[in-house]
Amino acid sequence: MSIDILQTGKLLASCEAALAERFTVHKLHESQDPERFLNEIGPRIRAHAGSNVNGELIGKLPNLEIIAGFGVGVDNIDLEAAKAAGVRVTNTPDVLNDAVAELTIGLMIALSRRIPQADQFVRAGKWPGGNLGFFTELTGKTVGILGLGRIGKEIATRAQAMKMRVVYHGRKRQEKEPYVFYPDLGDMARDSDWLVIIAPGGKGTDRIVSRQVLEALGPKGMLVNMARGTLVDEPAMIELLANGGLGGAALDVFENEPQVAEVLFGLENVVLSPHQGSATHQTRAAMGAMLVANLDAHFAGEPLPSAVV
Repeated sequence: MSIDILQTGKLLASCEAALAERFTVHKLHESQDPERFLNEIGPRIRAHAGSNVNGELIGKLPNLEIIAGFGVGVDNIDLEAAKAAGVRVTNTPDVLNDAVAELTIGLMIALSRRIPQADQFVRAGKWPGGNLGFFTELTGKTVGILGLGRIGKEIATRAQAMKMRVVYHGRKRQEKEPYVFYPDLGDMARDSDWLVIIAPGGKGTDRIVSRQVLEALGPKGMLVNMARGTLVDEPAMIELLANGGLGGAALDVFENEPQVAEVLFGLENVVLSPHQGSATHQTRAAMGAMLVANLDAHFAGEPLPSAVV
């Protein structure tokens, strides 16, 4: 008997093809009348494939058994509602570590050497009138990593290859890691040239990078956010970037993405990226395969490859 699963957003083509081979897939995001659609098929749904699952949706799926998330972050899934309903939740960790770490270092180099601005400088025909100017390099600088998890460790390894000193802040010291631990985020920002954010989103980290932390990072400090826009006091960040209180920022995520504060477009000390940390063919294919593997394991009665709840 075919198993009915729900999809509420577009997934990678290879992932959707694999799901279609195994299950009866119902695509809520393609329905003209989502409410009626849910009322009709809701009781048949045993699994959800993808993210962005709130408590209201879980409540409309009385026989839901598992939410197979696409991505490592689960702040866009109501975990408390899932737990209360006895619904398992999985994510896709590890397979995206390298891609996110690579882009992090890429954005750091782009910001420190003003690579996007240099490209536009040449394209605009300004080079014959004089050089763009001198900037800075990563060599010899201290990078403070907020969130030394799987991805944070990969960033640390690559930062060391760039001859940077690595320090970190998190919920607790990791005794087996060789980097200096800071129990206070503000102190780490004060002692760092770069602050890289790669911690989980959610209520516990909302605006953890406060105005105070940003001011501690200072007028020569560089901020890189690869996590969630909600971890940063965005209005304070924009103000400090504009008035020289913060040296620069490389941002892959934003508080209200895909909407981005327009004031950022006119600032020369920022590099902007459209939340593409894991956006490579290899990584997204691996993420899709892990999502499907979690569903296969669940319905086969086997241990889940990457259980969250």
